[in-house]
Amino acid sequence: MFKFIGVIAGFYFLGFFGGLLGLFIGSMIDRMRAYGSGGMNPLQNALRQTVFIETMFISMGKLAKADGQVSQAEIAHVEEVMRKLGMTAAHRVQAIALFKRGADPAFDIEATYVRFLSVCGHTRHLKQVLLVYLIVMMVADGQIHPAEEATLADMARRLGYDQAAFRHLMDMVLNQSHFAAGQPSTAAALDDAYKALGVTKDNTDQEIKRAYRKLISQYHPDKLIGQGLPEDMIAMATEQAKEIQLAHDLIKKSRNI
Repeated sequence: MFKFIGVIAGFYFLGFFGGLLGLFIGSMIDRMRAYGSGGMNPLQNALRQTVFIETMFISMGKLAKADGQVSQAEIAHVEEVMRKLGMTAAHRVQAIALFKRGADPAFDIEATYVRFLSVCGHTRHLKQVLLVYLIVMMVADGQIHPAEEATLADMARRLGYDQAAFRHLMDMVLNQSHFAAGQPSTAAALDDAYKALGVTKDNTDQEIKRAYRKLISQYHPDKLIGQGLPEDMIAMATEQAKEIQLAHDLIKKSRNI
């Protein structure tokens, strides 16, 4: 509506170029009213969701095949992801095809990541969530094969993570997974809890609280959906947040805070 008002008012007062200016300003107002200030066009959001899913399943296939064979545990992990996403039979067929494409040794993953960065590259949280899911995939069979770690490090590099940042994130995620089924209050568990938050015993209570809040914020459902994470994947992000919460609770208990 406002773009038409802008065109008429601009043309009336400033002529042809004023009409163009009015169209531009009016379109911006209409967009803000439709999606909220800073909001995302639903079509753009849908594109991000599609590209995220495609990249994830292709990357899972590449990662699973990195050590030369796809294990039964890795297949079970992918099937569990599809179950949590509530995929229809048709969508499962598409996801499996993407997984197999990535698992093909002849497949070059570069174009996949170029597309992901062009569509999702401005959203830091989507890049990190993708990498977190792939780290979880890497340890699905209970071990970390050097070839898998090298493949994942290359994917992280394509997402803009240097070696130190990748190692830091991987250390955090691996230690967060220790809290999935709950951890006893042992010295080893406490060490894992600090690593899960990316902090050490030398950090102050305030620094630990900031690290915890930052991590929890990254998995906030509204924030992730707003950046393009498919709604069906929020449950997976919530699981990660619970592990972070358990780690933080253990640290708080040990410090009496």
